[in-house]
Amino acid sequence: MSTISLKATSSTHLKHPEGAWEGLRHSTPGLLCVVHCDLRWAVLDKPAGLRTVTGPGSGGHDAIESRLAVAFPAATGPRITHRLDMETSGLLAVAFSRPAHRSLMRQFEHRRVGKDYAAILQGEVLGDIGVIELPLAKDPDHHVRQRVDAAGRASRTLWRVVDRGVGASGPWSRVEFRPETGRRHQLRVHAATPVEAGGLGCPILGDSLYGDPSAAPRLLLHAQKLAFWAPGTGNWVKFASPVPFGPPLA
Repeated sequence: MSTISLKATSSTHLKHPEGAWEGLRHSTPGLLCVVHCDLRWAVLDKPAGLRTVTGPGSGGHDAIESRLAVAFPAATGPRITHRLDMETSGLLAVAFSRPAHRSLMRQFEHRRVGKDYAAILQGEVLGDIGVIELPLAKDPDHHVRQRVDAAGRASRTLWRVVDRGVGASGPWSRVEFRPETGRRHQLRVHAATPVEAGGLGCPILGDSLYGDPSAAPRLLLHAQKLAFWAPGTGNWVKFASPVPFGPPLA
């Protein structure tokens, strides 16, 4: 993995801090963390606090999308193939040509990719493994949020608990999510939705929309694994990113 500075042409090794929260709240301006780079596509490691695409508001011009335009000006066609929430860190596949973009987009649309997320939830999750299937739609009372809605789009997530413990603010559960659909805020809503309504009843620590933002310095959700069929070669490729946070301290 290398860190590409948009102000220089040299690359340096990037080290991910393990088990610490300090310094992880925001991204470092002007950098792209490249896990793999091909002539047609690349896989990046997006930091928490950085948008995937540009948008309105303060700092909306700074995003993976705009940094890619500077770092790879020769790329043709759209570059963004899927998105991570601004608060979520982890692996993101991007394209440098229209055929590569079309190939990756189709794979995401037809669920031919592999995606694993690591999260730490506030509370003790009931059970060790399961499936969440809930219809999701935009919350009309809060335009940024999603909600469970019978008229919404289907969403499905596989989950398993990999660790449990008790921190200073109470019990926590480390969970691995494998989403089979890609709805907006899907994992966050599935985690926070009460058990009786089909969710886990334990919001992700640090979630500013569906939980307690003061429970952690950032949203403890990380896209740790990504696999897909490589545009151009058709090879099945797999990537992993170390989780940049640990459980709450006791």
